[in-house]
Amino acid sequence: MAEGGITAINEKVKNESAFVHNLVSEMEKVIVGQKYLIERLIVAFLANGHILIEGVPGLAKTLSVKTLSDAVSTKFQRLQFTPDLLPADLLGTLVYNPKDGSFTTKKGPIFSNIILADEINRAPAKVQSALLEAMQERQVTIGENTFPLDEPFLVLATQNPIEQEGTYPLPEAQVDRFMLKLKITYPSIEEEHRIMKRMAHTDKKIEIQPVISPEDIKRARDVVNEIYMDEKIEKYILDIVFATREPKKYKLDELSGLIQYGASPRASIYLNLASKAYAFVQGRGYVTPQDVKSIGPDILRHRVIASYEAEAEEKTSDDIIQKIFDEIEVP
Repeated sequence: MAEGGITAINEKVKNESAFVHNLVSEMEKVIVGQKYLIERLIVAFLANGHILIEGVPGLAKTLSVKTLSDAVSTKFQRLQFTPDLLPADLLGTLVYNPKDGSFTTKKGPIFSNIILADEINRAPAKVQSALLEAMQERQVTIGENTFPLDEPFLVLATQNPIEQEGTYPLPEAQVDRFMLKLKITYPSIEEEHRIMKRMAHTDKKIEIQPVISPEDIKRARDVVNEIYMDEKIEKYILDIVFATREPKKYKLDELSGLIQYGASPRASIYLNLASKAYAFVQGRGYVTPQDVKSIGPDILRHRVIASYEAEAEEKTSDDIIQKIFDEIEVP
């Protein structure tokens, strides 16, 4: 792309990304710290991808998603996943009318813009797979009829760490449909002090104002598609993804026994898209290798499956991904 073209897209991004600052400051009225989580939620919104958020209870996962939906004037549904949930509770069902023997469609809560699937791994496989079609195809089939879902449509799922009681692990095929998997940890002592001061009231409710509309999101997504990515960075993304499949080719011999499955082609697509969205959030019209490095672990974490050998050596997929990013040459 010519120099002038990059300057033009840079200016465009600067103008269009002004709302990001408003959105972040609105969310920070409620959420203390968690800059990483807030930034990733916005990236997913811009890149039209779903997010899986993992962390122990009480880390403001649900609150962050609820706050985001309040700051965007869209329809929001919170679905509490439980072991007795049925697919119809999510998608809707056909209701029989005995008067004339006809069936009418009663749409379920999935027909919304932002879906918070709370504790997704507490629901059985049937419900999880019902969510799959909606996430991938952005449509729902009830009886013989197929209904498209409204745009924007975003599933933000929270899950408890797998080791906890009463959880059903999500199948790899479903996990792969999430663009990002975020791991949320405990706040620092200073942050927790601020949380305590802000939240330790019996009746205090912080009002969040909608600062952007679905139209703003659609416009921003069009700009994200225009963000410039050099061919060298595209090659860098492919090297990262291929190193998870064929580590020996990239002189990463020590990883070859530690990876059971490498990242799927979705990883390359999502890494490209999310890097552009991340550059947009930073107010830039072009992607840098640092954008890829910043967002890369969230794209790859759930796509690189560590082997039993890795578990025996107490190495997680995060450790493997970090090693790949450390060793692959940056353009």
